[in-house]
Amino acid sequence: MTDVITLGWRERLALPSLGIPVLKAKLDTGARSSSLHVEWLEADERADGTWLRFQVRTTRRGGISAPCEARAIGQRTVTDSGGHATTRWFIQTEIELAGQSFLAEVNLTDRRHMLFPLLLGRTALIGRFQVDPSLSYSQTARRAVREPT
Repeated sequence: MTDVITLGWRERLALPSLGIPVLKAKLDTGARSSSLHVEWLEADERADGTWLRFQVRTTRRGGISAPCEARAIGQRTVTDSGGHATTRWFIQTEIELAGQSFLAEVNLTDRRHMLFPLLLGRTALIGRFQVDPSLSYSQTARRAVREPT
């Protein structure tokens, strides 16, 4: 087992399988699942399952990704911090953070009123990272995402 890396409450990461080279994320050990802000979302039934097309706002002031596409792994009910339950689509995507690359389940939702387009919950963090709330953007730009091989 590798050593657990300590990160801050907010960090920069990449979602390479979605074509997103850098994205600010809030690391939240109080949230079970991870949530990604999408501007719009379309579901398409295909022979190999449900595929989702969506677009990610990468910054609060305008950065928009190219349209993304990922195979849905299902829909689940998620209860937000205010106690409101909604049914959301989930995908599995690659995340690059602190020099590590791993797969995580992420739900797609409207987070336009939140400060960060991605909330990285404890299911993605456990066994890999611990969060020190006194730290912020603890990774240098070079270490935040994996170097190309």
